[in-house]
Amino acid sequence: MAKQADLSLSKKDYAKRIDALQLELSAMARWAAYTGERVLILLEGRDTAGKSGVINAISAKLNPRQCHTVALGKPSEREATQWYFQRYVPHLPAAGEIMLFDRSWYNRAGVEAVMGYCTPAQTEAFLKQAPVFERMLVADGIRLFKYWLTVDQAEQEARFAERADDPLKRWKLSPIDLKAREHYAAYGQARDRMLAATHTPEAPWTLVDFNDQRQGRLTLIRHLLDHLPDVAVPCPDIVLPALGHAPLKERFKGPLKPIAA
Repeated sequence: MAKQADLSLSKKDYAKRIDALQLELSAMARWAAYTGERVLILLEGRDTAGKSGVINAISAKLNPRQCHTVALGKPSEREATQWYFQRYVPHLPAAGEIMLFDRSWYNRAGVEAVMGYCTPAQTEAFLKQAPVFERMLVADGIRLFKYWLTVDQAEQEARFAERADDPLKRWKLSPIDLKAREHYAAYGQARDRMLAATHTPEAPWTLVDFNDQRQGRLTLIRHLLDHLPDVAVPCPDIVLPALGHAPLKERFKGPLKPIAA
């Protein structure tokens, strides 16, 4: 498991360190676009672990046409009858793309198994098929990263309480999240079984301590960058030619006018 370091990291120190990492992420995105590499990052973990926060930290300074977040909802009636991995395949990265999965096909080994949304036989089939599926992705050249964000129950409860008290965060609390609080141990058992079955040389898991979310983001992003090849690619300077005339003011014909501050 990636080691957590400074628990007392201040907002100022965090901002300085995340800015430096985001510069490196921008270089990585240029490398992916230049080389046609495909990068696939799965973010898994308990409710409130910090998946959305680290996804935002990774994607904040990247081109949204290149870096995409995938957060699928409940499968439709038709999707429920498909091969389990089928609805995820259209969201796999094409050349030059970076795909961030806010939860993924591992729902089958986690929430679906614990909450009874699938049968034990379906879970068993998934645990056998997932390593095969992922070996195919890696063999085809996709750079696959699988992260599990760890959080203790006391910290999880504190975050649940914060969300319940904050009108701007209450949308993050679903009925399933509230019910899942009763199954902390069961989720841990399902996670351990999943890790044992799907931690492979081709597609290993990396566990990152997210009891401190700022430090967790820094640790995860540093690991991601350190496990990619040299991403230095040509980056030509951009020189703006002279405008050739005095700057013009924005003017509109007709009754429509911009709203003033």
